[in-house]
Amino acid sequence: MIRDITLGQYFPGNSLIHRLDPRVKIVLIFAFIVFLFVAQNFPALLLLVAAVLVVMMLSGVPLRQYFKSIKAILFIVLFTSVLNLFYGGGETLLKIGFMEIKSGGVSNAVFIAVRIVSLILLSAVLTFTTSPTALTDAIERLMKPLKVFHVKVHEIAMIMTIALRFVPTLLEETDKIMSAQKARGADLESGGLMQRVKALLPILIPLFVSSFRRAYDLAMAMECRCYHGGEGRTKMKVLHAGPADAAASAAAALVCAAVVALNIFLPGALT
Repeated sequence: MIRDITLGQYFPGNSLIHRLDPRVKIVLIFAFIVFLFVAQNFPALLLLVAAVLVVMMLSGVPLRQYFKSIKAILFIVLFTSVLNLFYGGGETLLKIGFMEIKSGGVSNAVFIAVRIVSLILLSAVLTFTTSPTALTDAIERLMKPLKVFHVKVHEIAMIMTIALRFVPTLLEETDKIMSAQKARGADLESGGLMQRVKALLPILIPLFVSSFRRAYDLAMAMECRCYHGGEGRTKMKVLHAGPADAAASAAAALVCAAVVALNIFLPGALT
């Protein structure tokens, strides 16, 4: 299960999505996520899903990596879908005591499941195709206007990116600790809920110790390299938006406009 979590992983490549300006990727992906919640009917949602699939194919990242992203949150998707089964109108399909499953509830469950999966896939596209360094530079550039309010933009961007970067490292560390505990005879998978929670204590304590040690080593390394924040720092690679970024932005704008049009001309598709 730990190996199935792909958050924060970067896959080097030279695909069209890899070559896009990271600032453009962040803005467009956030826009797509917003419009995933703006879409109010299945035609609009399917248009966004088609766009997500096209972006995934253009990224050049193996599809199995995206499937791992979905597998890691499969329980959340199923749990949310089951809850939405009992909300909605329409014809009654199944009655369990005082609870009824109606056609509208089934539509809501499918709609929510597709929305969550698409959101996870879009987030995976960003981390798979953007290096931590490029992500830091892009976040810092996008947050630059906040410097007017004396916000430490560089430090915030650095913290966010370091946190994202160390997710795979901590997951690998967790997997090693779990394997070591199992080799010592620890039972981590059987018993009730409370027993499983208690079984996690021998894992969490070494993981916290390892995390603090890594944080201390990283802080020492930054101090040894005379890191004093973002003031006066220059960039080895200066970000520049090109024709491909303009074309991607135009295509995304067309998709978003089509979603709004479908919401207007096909209202009430969910019942």
